Amino acid sequence: MSASQITRALGALEQLCAHPAGLPLQALADALSMPKSAAHRTLAELSALGYVAQNRATGQYLLSTRLLSLAFGHLAVSGLADVTQPLLERLAAHTGELVRLGVVDGERQVWVAKAQGARSGLRYDPDMGREAPLSCTASGHAWLACLDDDAAATLVARQGIAKHDGLGPNAPRTLQAVLERVRRARRQGYASVVDSSAPGTSALAAALRHPGTGAVLGVVSVAGPSVRLTPERIEALAPELLATAQELALASAGSTYFLARNAAARDPSSPTPSTSPHHP
Repeated sequence: MSASQITRALGALEQLCAHPAGLPLQALADALSMPKSAAHRTLAELSALGYVAQNRATGQYLLSTRLLSLAFGHLAVSGLADVTQPLLERLAAHTGELVRLGVVDGERQVWVAKAQGARSGLRYDPDMGREAPLSCTASGHAWLACLDDDAAATLVARQGIAKHDGLGPNAPRTLQAVLERVRRARRQGYASVVDSSAPGTSALAAALRHPGTGAVLGVVSVAGPSVRLTPERIEALAPELLATAQELALASAGSTYFLARNAAARDPSSPTPSTSPHHP
């Protein structure tokens, strides 16, 4: 398969991931900026490999479960859940809010595990597997705070500043505003946002650093409705969040998933870690 074919195939999979009900052929072709005939060939190959299926009633293309099973199988054999889930569950039980673990993979941070502490009333419970927007989330700010300003600005510029309609009123709208939040996270030792990534939602987050190398492996966060997770409560929960982040970092030594990413984080092309002593 040529590079262009691989790019088209991955692009098709990404589009279908974002549309679980499926998409018609023309919509996929338009989204991927390719001729309809080329889109059809790409989908035919993915169908033959078992990654895509076609709804015979509507003609729309949708993902099969094969990609999902690969992802879950990868996490299962990595040991990630074994070393992290008990700690996530404990923090969720104490805070009564959603706790998530995001892992750093190159220039992306993806939420891969969670524990829900809210048993009734308002609940914030988004899907896993989503990429954390760096500009407007506590998880994004916690990671960026571990880099110097130039490296943080580069990552934000590459991903782009979130500007969609679903943002909260306090979401940073400029690069300078994002860097101000990042610097605050460095000073206080953790990141926090209120009504930023979504209206009515607050969060606090801290980075996981490998105990041997100091490389940032991921981020643990607590998120919930702003009516419960007020600035005062965020400050009160911060010490336990930071303690859990340290425990998760120590436990990461037993996970092949984290070990592999720690090796990747030592790549010279990775963003430069901050020399500031105040890391979240």
